[in-house]
Amino acid sequence: MFTGLSAFPLTPIPGNGSVDEKAFATLVNRLATAGVDSIGALGSTGSYAYLTREERAHVARVAVDNADGVPVIVGVGALRTLQVLQAAEDAQNAGASGVLLAPVSYQPLTDDDVFGLYEEVTANLSIPLVVYDNPGTTHFTFTDELYARLARLPQVASIKIPSLPADTAKARARVEHLRRLLPDTVTVGISGDAAAARGLNAGCDAWYSVIGGTFPEPALALTRAAQTGQHERALEESQRLQPLWDLFTRHGGSLRVVAAAAAHLGLTAQRNLPLPLRGLDAEERAHLSTVIERLQLHT
Repeated sequence: MFTGLSAFPLTPIPGNGSVDEKAFATLVNRLATAGVDSIGALGSTGSYAYLTREERAHVARVAVDNADGVPVIVGVGALRTLQVLQAAEDAQNAGASGVLLAPVSYQPLTDDDVFGLYEEVTANLSIPLVVYDNPGTTHFTFTDELYARLARLPQVASIKIPSLPADTAKARARVEHLRRLLPDTVTVGISGDAAAARGLNAGCDAWYSVIGGTFPEPALALTRAAQTGQHERALEESQRLQPLWDLFTRHGGSLRVVAAAAAHLGLTAQRNLPLPLRGLDAEERAHLSTVIERLQLHT
């Protein structure tokens, strides 16, 4: 479950409304049909931080019900440990196969704060957990020492790392270093879509993918190439997707881009982000449409 392509779909939320359940179910079922290895519900792309406990629990159930047996990993990050524990309980009750936890905070966190969070959460889990290192969102930077401490906790099954060095040899050395630190039972997954081919070619077990949640076919092509040792082909697939990565940078992240892409493909309504988040404007959507057409990324 913590290898291959883990695709993270958008959670369509129309402005000040609640979750568009029908559209979300369509997104999840589409990923299952495409053959992804796991589905990541309520990750950063899934806007978990904008939802109530009840909404998050409902999204988890909808994801599991529409995944057609594909393992579902549910994000459980929250400001307070109590809220994380509640989200984890709801995910387990929904039938999730695993949970994903980032150390979300308003006040700066110490390593001991973060270790204590994971220690308490894993002590109350009966399903595996993915450690989510996402400094761009949490503003917390994991040390290798903390990785090693967390990997020894019960239920920790994978660590989702940020981007790797651009140099191929340095990227491989980094992954090999992490492998020496971590138990064999803990996989290493790359995030940051533009680094996916580099990470998989360097030996990462999984790609925790934003783009895979909206465009599973090209994401699978990249992943399968890397898994079968076709490293040049994986890099070619990544290069083909470069215009999308460029849009991620241009718009300060991936969420607005994949939200506009999902709407362009007719998978969601045009308004699909929670206020105060605003989608791309008309000119930006037209540019995205051109990129999608050129890449022939269709449903």
